[in-house]
Amino acid sequence: MKNDRRQSEESKSAPSAEEILLDVEERMEKAIQVLKDNLAGIRTGRASAGLVDTLKVEAYGSLCPLKQLASVSTPEPNQIVIRPFDPNTLKAIEKAIQSSDLGLNPQNDGRIIRLIIPPLSMEVRKKLVARVKELCEEAKVAIRNIRRDGNKMVDQAEKAKVLSEDEAKHLRDEIQDLTKKFEDQANELAKAREKDILEG
Repeated sequence: MKNDRRQSEESKSAPSAEEILLDVEERMEKAIQVLKDNLAGIRTGRASAGLVDTLKVEAYGSLCPLKQLASVSTPEPNQIVIRPFDPNTLKAIEKAIQSSDLGLNPQNDGRIIRLIIPPLSMEVRKKLVARVKELCEEAKVAIRNIRRDGNKMVDQAEKAKVLSEDEAKHLRDEIQDLTKKFEDQANELAKAREKDILEG
């Protein structure tokens, strides 16, 4: 009797197949989004708003992403223009750019900030490509960790008799398919960014 009660409690706490798959997929999508954001912050030889969008600026007593404080445009292929919504944040934005690892020198005319994107040397390009590979690898490690967590949930559900042995096997295969799909996405994103860096 006691065992039956424990089993029914376990099956209540164990997630269903749909819940497990949804959790795994959502978390893998987040890992890809983090990779996209990180890759957007790596500069190529061309100006791109993504380079500074997520830059954190100390303003109004907290750290805000630059895109909440200013409009960012690229009027020329080698120039970024940052126009603060509030002129009082100009200095804070300038400081954030200087202390970032972008290696760019902001030109502040009292109203807007201009960033001139210098052409990249081959040595710098190689370093940036190496960084892209690192970020891609980090994303793939995150995806594999999510796969591991998903498989643990499958084991739990199987043990709690929420899933049969066949269902559990099928679910593990589906988690593996998701892992492959998102790892491929990470590789494609990295490859596209490398191409931008080497050709930009």
